[in-house]
Amino acid sequence: MSAPTVATPSRRAILSLYTAMLRSSRAFSSYNFRNYFLSKTRDTFRSIQAEKDPEKLSSMYAEAKQDLAVLRRSAIVNQLYGGWRLSVEAQQSERDPDTVKDRGDN
Repeated sequence: MSAPTVATPSRRAILSLYTAMLRSSRAFSSYNFRNYFLSKTRDTFRSIQAEKDPEKLSSMYAEAKQDLAVLRRSAIVNQLYGGWRLSVEAQQSERDPDTVKDRGDN
């Protein structure tokens, strides 16, 4: 018997997953979490892009899909229990006051 063939994800599927992960990463209200997950997403998809082995590519794609589900849930929790804005974010509000919303209990 031969080994089962592995369905390699299409380029469109990979790009769709990449944009979904970037969107979910941007949904974090916490500056540090948001930047960490944006960086991690970019690194993950650079490694997926460089992979040549179809079996390993499929495995990496499946793992990234699972990570997306976790990322979405984590972003929702982070939005609920946000916290204080950092001084880095306050500099952004000076440029565009509509982008950063301050807490009402200051």
